[in-house]
Amino acid sequence: MSHNLFDTLKDLALPGRKVKFYSLPALEESRIGKVSRLPVSIRVVLESVLRNCDGKKVTETHVKQLANWQPNAARADEIPFVVSRIVLQDFTGVPLLVDLAAMREVAKKMGRDPKLVEPLVPVDLVVDHSVQVDHYGDGEALHLNMEIEFRRNKERYQFIKWGMQAFDTFKVVPPGVGIVHQVNLEYLARGVHEKDGVVYPDTLVGTDSHTTMINGIGVVGWGVGGIEAEAGMLGQPVYFLTPDVVGVNLTGRLRNGVTATDLVLTVTEMLRRSNVVGSFVEFFGEGTASLTVPDRATIANMAPEYGATMGFFPVDDATIEYFQGTGRSEEEVAALQSYFKAQELYGIPRKGDIDYSRELELDLTTVSPSLAGPRRPQDRIEMRDIKSRFTELFAQPVVQSGYGRDAADLNLRYPVRSSDERRVDTCAASGSSQNTEANAAAVRPGTERHIKEMVDNRPIVGGAEAPVCPPNGPIDLGHGDVVIAAITSCTNTSNPSVLLAAGLLAKKAVEKGLSVKPHIKTSLAPGSRIVTEYLHATGLLSYLEQLGFYLAGYGCTTCIGNSGPLSEPIEEAIVENDLVCSAVLSGNRNFEARIHPSIRANFLASPPLVVAYAIAGTVLRDVTTEPLGFADDGSPVQLADVWPSEDEIQGLMKYAANAETFRRLYGNLAEGHPLWNEVSSVSGNVYDWPKSTYIAEPPFFQDFSMRPGQPGGIRNARVLGIFGDSVTTDHISPAGSIRDTSPAGKYLLANGVTKSDFNSYGARRGNHDVMMRGTFANVRIKNLMIPGSEGGITLHQPDGQQMSIYDAAMRYLADNIPTVVFGGEEYGAGSSRDWAAKGTQLLGVKAVIARSFERIHRSNLVGMGVLPLQFKDADSAESLGIHGDEQFDLMGLEDIRAQQDVTLVIRKEDGSSREISLRCRIDTAIEVDYYLNGGILPYVLRKLMSG
Repeated sequence: MSHNLFDTLKDLALPGRKVKFYSLPALEESRIGKVSRLPVSIRVVLESVLRNCDGKKVTETHVKQLANWQPNAARADEIPFVVSRIVLQDFTGVPLLVDLAAMREVAKKMGRDPKLVEPLVPVDLVVDHSVQVDHYGDGEALHLNMEIEFRRNKERYQFIKWGMQAFDTFKVVPPGVGIVHQVNLEYLARGVHEKDGVVYPDTLVGTDSHTTMINGIGVVGWGVGGIEAEAGMLGQPVYFLTPDVVGVNLTGRLRNGVTATDLVLTVTEMLRRSNVVGSFVEFFGEGTASLTVPDRATIANMAPEYGATMGFFPVDDATIEYFQGTGRSEEEVAALQSYFKAQELYGIPRKGDIDYSRELELDLTTVSPSLAGPRRPQDRIEMRDIKSRFTELFAQPVVQSGYGRDAADLNLRYPVRSSDERRVDTCAASGSSQNTEANAAAVRPGTERHIKEMVDNRPIVGGAEAPVCPPNGPIDLGHGDVVIAAITSCTNTSNPSVLLAAGLLAKKAVEKGLSVKPHIKTSLAPGSRIVTEYLHATGLLSYLEQLGFYLAGYGCTTCIGNSGPLSEPIEEAIVENDLVCSAVLSGNRNFEARIHPSIRANFLASPPLVVAYAIAGTVLRDVTTEPLGFADDGSPVQLADVWPSEDEIQGLMKYAANAETFRRLYGNLAEGHPLWNEVSSVSGNVYDWPKSTYIAEPPFFQDFSMRPGQPGGIRNARVLGIFGDSVTTDHISPAGSIRDTSPAGKYLLANGVTKSDFNSYGARRGNHDVMMRGTFANVRIKNLMIPGSEGGITLHQPDGQQMSIYDAAMRYLADNIPTVVFGGEEYGAGSSRDWAAKGTQLLGVKAVIARSFERIHRSNLVGMGVLPLQFKDADSAESLGIHGDEQFDLMGLEDIRAQQDVTLVIRKEDGSSREISLRCRIDTAIEVDYYLNGGILPYVLRKLMSG
């Protein structure tokens, strides 16, 4: 039965019927707090706390605390946030499903009903991270890439289908539909929900950091690790400390020629510098009101890049128009508008309406065309400065984030070896239109033999599964050359304005006779099928294709590290000559080794600039003053000659808001999808765990009992790694390809998996044996215990022997020696990879001691029973002279409290010792419970089993 705390349960009239809602204005009338001055995002969370108040997990005190949120108060109050739903992507969703299956296994073994483990809120999994750009550059690329995807991921997809029938509230959007965040925006988000006659707003958490994209339509939600999402699925609120809320007042309007991507890169740079880490960011003001919903979603998407928990935009008329244009029903749209107006949450606030923790301001007229890179998304570079910035970094020392090269080498060119007979055969099998006509005739793409060789689980030819090779004519490469140009990622492919701009630029370029060099790996991977519908309807898709941007897949490809292999001769030329080549992509992430292990300079750019730099072929051309290329008559063509006008873009926007197209494409996701429909699976409530290198029963519940162990100090610990600033979850738990020489590669080879079938780390997240071997194994990670080194290596102590981090960890575990890891600022930045914490725990790491932590990774460490500890003041591993041959004791852990002090004892080889104080980053009371239970999953399982 619904409660009526503070007389807040009120009637709401919708077309043709009446419902109930928990009224925030009524809460203010009860003199509980000045609710109308609260940030809009805080009020949406407050509604959830009020509605879910049960006197146990959510209490009247919680309601009063949040209703009295103060802009600059100490943040000690813990909010229990019950979300409306949960959204997963397959890289993080599959290991979550593995954990649920393992928990059911425990329940069965203990004589309990496995159905005790069941999601209590709706869960949607979107399979979008598994497609890879193996084929590109022709009309068969989409079909061939999907064929390979389904063959590679057969075991994973069978497991996902088991989950669909085993769990009542678990639904799946199959591969080939779109990127999770765009599908969430266009289809899954319904605006408001109704249960038992009560209407309430859409809220969620998702197992991907870019879940924040949904903030663009007024939905409160953010990314969490899979372990937090599991707890939310199983009835636990999402707990977090009351946040600061930073208001960003946008003024003015974007100038012609400036894109939403330029804006978001500017916002990311500004907010990173303003240190909004862990805060809610809420946009307001006239400039905010002028932005379209896709532009807002572009900014919201990159909240993880500027460090915020959210980048929130309130609901207004633009939101309603977006819902109408994307095919939502009249009833849904009316309910959304009526509800938010009744809550007095409708419309973009103006300056002075809201009490924020602090306010920042950005004049949209000051935004200029920009890119970001070459390693971090917050490192914005104005387009006119790309050439000079790359030149500067090329000669800058490595310790200053440069490449440490001789400036005289910048203009050298290196020949790419001609294809020998073996490579000719391989290229012929690859199915690329960029092969010579004679080679392509050998095995044409889409022919019976070509498909059969992929589907029969056999590599076409040795090496990479489907390499695409350059023509046999002479090619040379140099530093700064673009070798990957990808229109990809949820950030921009949700935004029709920048995609239409890319198509218009391609049209103008083709008409002037410009082209893209054939060795550049070009790809188009839209966020949903809607994109290709409007690119086709406008006639622009064919022009993109003429420049090599053929449809390669609907999913998160290049941005997640699924760029696929470079052709073998190109790869060899880069590696042998140690070239600093470039990728230009319309993504949100460009961390080291993420896009491709051999490409060192990765630049984020708008889709039209991706096309422009593909034509230019290098970042060492100033496209603002130097020609992109030369027309058929030899005349130079400037970027301004092909850049579309705002009127041209707006003239085509109507094709991107066709409600009937949205309803048709999202009406029946399995219809006409034979690859998905042909995937078979087992049935039953408990999984049977067949032998697989993709899916394996995890060890997290071995020796599970209803009584947790007792905490204690950590004694005689050794260092597994010492890392600097901005170590990302890509460094800790790498994405992308698996090298055969790595511990994970050796494991797969030993289990009969050929190199061509390795797939990616992301695809194998359901197997702990692969993932723990991939932890700290990124080829670009730098362990400061071995100065000047790269890759996942360390020094085992006390013998000082150099070995892989995995091998050293296994030796320490065998000898019952605990380990710790040291980090710098922003430890754990980047994607919400729960395996960055799971792998850390499985390697035996008891504590991570860093200068600061990114939000998601810190909570994930706690969720896996690993202590996150933070240096105080100016202390760091460097300032304390820690080299890695010391032993460490952690004192004061016998009676853990949230945010307490912990003593670190450093004992050096010469017998001297030193004590320092650390801050325990177990931030809340519920996190203390998680830690004492050995992690969030054992905690939740004990609650379910005892309930």
